[in-house]
Amino acid sequence: MLQSKSNPTLSKSTGLPRKRFYRARAHSNPLSDSHFPVPVSPSHVDYSLSYPLFFTSSDQADSSRKIKFADIGCGFGGLLISLSTLFPDTLMIGMELRDKVTEYVKERILALRISNHSQYQNISVVRTNSMKYIPNYFEKGQLSKMFFLFPDPHFKEKNHRRRVISMHLLDEYAYVLGIGGIIYTITDVEELGDWMKTCLESHPMFEALAEEELEADPVVKLLSSATEEGQKVARNGGQTFQAVYRRVVPSQ
Repeated sequence: MLQSKSNPTLSKSTGLPRKRFYRARAHSNPLSDSHFPVPVSPSHVDYSLSYPLFFTSSDQADSSRKIKFADIGCGFGGLLISLSTLFPDTLMIGMELRDKVTEYVKERILALRISNHSQYQNISVVRTNSMKYIPNYFEKGQLSKMFFLFPDPHFKEKNHRRRVISMHLLDEYAYVLGIGGIIYTITDVEELGDWMKTCLESHPMFEALAEEELEADPVVKLLSSATEEGQKVARNGGQTFQAVYRRVVPSQ
């Protein structure tokens, strides 16, 4: 276990980073300019920095192993942590715009790797603006799952263009999702839930999963319980609204 005597940001009991040292504003403006490095193309993403157990810099260029799950706006990383052990052979990444929150997730993953030996080597996080740079990170059809859990509702109508689910952005998500890939969304804001469901329902490259498919999918059960926001909603007895859709070939 990590020792916290020399590092007050770590918990003495768990060795994990303390959230109070990494608090940030609940949301950021995704349309504002931020200063962080962005890969020129997916082939320029250095996997060895995020998954050192699986990659070295020398085998980065010709490796066929790719990230398959992307948690967009991953927050404090709760979903990634849960998915890591559920799909131990799948590479997955969280994409977060807030710098302090991203740093927390990095430290959390590092602490979990140290205290759990070979576990949690398949997850990582990157600070980026997914509304602008999704095509810089993923190739066509690369992903099999994308997650949008409790995104910023941007209540004002003039700010709806900042919403992470829109018809325009679904074009990009459809590009990086393989056929059969799944988009998972959930919110505690009914109007936003209706918005996301309407966008997905209206897009020709997505179709809703049947009820029996939702019940059989172990990931669906995590949508409302794995994240800090979901746990907060549950504690307060709030209601959630989810939309889960599959990437399909549009009918002619």
